[in-house]
Amino acid sequence: MAQITFITPSGEEVTVTAQSGSVMQAAVTNMVEGIDGDCGGVCSCATCHVHVDPAWLDKVGAAGDIEKEMLELEDGSSDHSRLSCQIEVSDELDGLVLRVVKN
Repeated sequence: MAQITFITPSGEEVTVTAQSGSVMQAAVTNMVEGIDGDCGGVCSCATCHVHVDPAWLDKVGAAGDIEKEMLELEDGSSDHSRLSCQIEVSDELDGLVLRVVKN
């Protein structure tokens, strides 16, 4: 189980509790502003683009090749970018902080 804090495009901090699945699923279930997940989590739309807080980059890990290709097409992409559909919830991510990128 992990508590994950999303900082929305409007600056609101929303903390959700997730037990399994992807971070995107937790955000969609809790109606986090800016996380749409239009493709259902198959890494093909980037409507779940987030910036990982620098303190969490090592624990979250690097994007895979397909995810990197998708992020290259996105405005606002940075070295901290990830698609939240590709981040699996785990106990190690308890306290994770993500900034939702405005679509």
